[in-house]
Amino acid sequence: MALCGSSDTVFNVMEFGAVGDGVRDDSQAFLKAWNAVCTASTTSATLTIPKKTFLLRPTIFTGPCKPPQIYFQVLGDLTAPKKNQLGMYYIKGEIGELKPIALSFCFCNNLQIAGINVINSPSKQVKLFKCIGATLRNFQIRAPQYSPNTDGLVIASSSQVQVFDSYIGTGDDCIAILTGSSNINISLVACGPGHGISIGSLGYQGNYDTVEDIHVQDCSFTGTQNGIRIKTWQGGSGYARRITFQRITLNAVQNPIFIDQYYCPDLINCQNKTSAVEVSAVSYDEVQGTSTTKTAINLSCSQSMPCTNIQLNCIKITSAVQEFESSSYCLNAHGTASICIPNVACLVK
Repeated sequence: MALCGSSDTVFNVMEFGAVGDGVRDDSQAFLKAWNAVCTASTTSATLTIPKKTFLLRPTIFTGPCKPPQIYFQVLGDLTAPKKNQLGMYYIKGEIGELKPIALSFCFCNNLQIAGINVINSPSKQVKLFKCIGATLRNFQIRAPQYSPNTDGLVIASSSQVQVFDSYIGTGDDCIAILTGSSNINISLVACGPGHGISIGSLGYQGNYDTVEDIHVQDCSFTGTQNGIRIKTWQGGSGYARRITFQRITLNAVQNPIFIDQYYCPDLINCQNKTSAVEVSAVSYDEVQGTSTTKTAINLSCSQSMPCTNIQLNCIKITSAVQEFESSSYCLNAHGTASICIPNVACLVK
């Protein structure tokens, strides 16, 4: 499935009763057009949304469909009431209550998204769940800086995902990579405002969570709360491993490099527990820029489960203010550091 391209057969939502005045509800017209696309006896089919403004209520486009390839050609604007969710699902079993996420793609294979803008969803902006082989490029996601839980892109239980050439500015994580995800490649993404690019959170309520083979490169962060972060709860289990951050640019970031194995954002019932998600084989290479806090590199690993094989190379993070010089902090972090500013002598070799 793709959000751009061309096909053998084109279905325009206007032909199925859509009005496109931004006032009247076009949800049923979109579903009728989708049904025609999904049941078309062609090798490919396109659902075209022309240059108008369409009001949609919570709308789910379900599969499986007959055409091997389906395209969404979005030329106009899709707007919604205060609670909005557009979703594309291959459904097996029942669906629980849907939260107001702007765009959800679930159980999609070979998904391609290009050239879309998502603005001011009341919750998560875009979510991938149980997707294999997704490519997202040339998109923009925007939400107010202080809007809570407005993650830009959430990747959960998905693999073989490519994200590049995009801008994300929100009130939460620009990109959050959650449990069950592997082989994720992110490049040329500009983040800010927001909470940076995060692995996790993992291990909530003692869960066994896994994330592996994550590669983030040639990305920039401007005025974000965090830069590149791994966050896990105490008491969980599982692993976060084989994670690389390369050629990262930081501009006035609060926590540029952060491994936080004591994640507890509300500071309520933050109990010390002995089990932890295992963090290993994490490399930082050519990370440069400025920090607004003194601790530019913070590797706070579990006291009972050390972080292992942490590698830092060619790091230069200086202070964005004159009051202090940047520094590093380590807790039970094992690895090596080479050519680093600030010095990371606290790593256990």
